[in-house]
Amino acid sequence: MTQTRQTPAAGSLLFSPARLGPLDLPNRLVMAPLTRNRAGGDGVPGELMATHYAQRASAGLIIAEATTPNAVGQTYPHIPGIHTAAQTAGWRRVTDAVRAAGGRMFLQLQHGGRIGHPDTSGHVPLAPSAVPLPEPLHTPSGFQEPVTPRAMTEEDIRSTIADFADAARNAVAAGFEGVEVHAANGLLLHQFLAPNTNLRTDAWGASVQGRIRFAVEVVRAVAEAVGPERVGVRISPGVEVNGVLEPDAEELYPALLAALAELAPVYLHLEHADQERPGFALVRGAWPGTLIANPKLTREEVAADAGAAAAERLLARGADLVALGRGFIANPDLVERLRTGGPLNELRPELLMHVHGAEGYNDYPALAPAPTPALV
Repeated sequence: MTQTRQTPAAGSLLFSPARLGPLDLPNRLVMAPLTRNRAGGDGVPGELMATHYAQRASAGLIIAEATTPNAVGQTYPHIPGIHTAAQTAGWRRVTDAVRAAGGRMFLQLQHGGRIGHPDTSGHVPLAPSAVPLPEPLHTPSGFQEPVTPRAMTEEDIRSTIADFADAARNAVAAGFEGVEVHAANGLLLHQFLAPNTNLRTDAWGASVQGRIRFAVEVVRAVAEAVGPERVGVRISPGVEVNGVLEPDAEELYPALLAALAELAPVYLHLEHADQERPGFALVRGAWPGTLIANPKLTREEVAADAGAAAAERLLARGADLVALGRGFIANPDLVERLRTGGPLNELRPELLMHVHGAEGYNDYPALAPAPTPALV
């Protein structure tokens, strides 16, 4: 089912070119990283994923889905990795397909921390402190109660930082233009940031400066491995998901942004950018570089215009690029649909996660090509 909609105003910034470090982007629409559980059981991306991303290559930039830098960091079944030769080779097939279609890709690096299960990864999860996830999570045998993670030792912390750096090197070898370090959504880096999941009393906790240290050191190691022009960072200040609580977000995030700015990553990716606490204005004012803003959209907004109106508002407020998720899921040619006012495909949310195959993944149709005039 499709729905017609209004075309963004003529001259919209959405379709203007932009520069991201060494990259020239043809438009300011970014495909947000989206967990879809379509990798093999060994975390190797296959042809299904190559087709999916190549279909969406008209985005100004694609940020590929959350990908684990080591085995213990795996969150859910069929999540891709970037820590083995086979996984790296699988991602190379994806980036080759996207590049052949004219696209550009970053890869999001995600360690789940306490969001993991031995039935999924084969390992007891690691976290800043032995604080379990407060809700069941998906495993190969269905939803199960979480296990209590093992509090990371100094050696665990150092080896995990090194794993992020190695994963970034693998990503560049796989053909990605860069990587995005995931410090949002209640995952490992976010768990270090939050006072209810980081109960440490050593130099990796105990204060705002201690709690931001792990995220800063991961970004530092990744930037040293592949260059800061190849590194982005995603944050979600005040977004309390997966049991993470941030009562001191207004104090913590300015400190984090100041420390990250010294490392000069090529962009900061702000999730739920249209929400307050601490809010877009604070982040925009504190961040000197490129800002990718990701709005939180209602189902009605997705259906109406896939987030185009929200994207234009964020660009008008000072965002440099805007990341959209569900609009790109349902519309492989989203940029063209928004540019021309074409109808939008209806999203099938029941096929978003924890399912496999092409249905709800690669079978959303593109717009039919314009007919060629007949020769007389």
